[in-house]
Amino acid sequence: MLDNDIEKVLVSAEEIKEIAEKMGKQLSDDYRGQFPLVIGLLKGCVPFMGMLVTEMDIHVELAFMDVSSYHGGIESSGDVKISKDLDISVSGRDIIIAEDIVDTGRTIKVITELLKYRGAKSVKIATLLDKPAGRVVELSPEYVGKVIPKEFVVGFGLDFNEKYRNLPYVGVLKQSVYK
Repeated sequence: MLDNDIEKVLVSAEEIKEIAEKMGKQLSDDYRGQFPLVIGLLKGCVPFMGMLVTEMDIHVELAFMDVSSYHGGIESSGDVKISKDLDISVSGRDIIIAEDIVDTGRTIKVITELLKYRGAKSVKIATLLDKPAGRVVELSPEYVGKVIPKEFVVGFGLDFNEKYRNLPYVGVLKQSVYK
């Protein structure tokens, strides 16, 4: 039923698994001998972060923040709201932000700057998807699974009005659904 609302599949379930495996190996190599804090930005991060950390062959600590700049629409409002902050200190820690998508970059830039302000030793971004054509701030994620065009995508954590997060792939939502 959900598939009927999808114009086309951009990233298949198989490709997502391959991305998680490759990125997990790279992160393991880059953070070998360290104990990074992997922070997920709820809710979209959940499927990818879960898959990614199971592919990492190092000790990691997990934490979550609930952050939004969409507020029900299809474009970032630019107004970043933190509705659940971290409950642990980031001071002196190596941070990996696990993201589903970097689009405008507003939210991730605000959070990155906040974590640095709080004393993080380093902050790097690991994202399933990067949409540089949507960027309105200067930002380049360090770990990118796949670069996608400027289209409205849902699935594998990405939503439209809290729907479609449970699709096992990432697809372009038909405009008739949200117009």
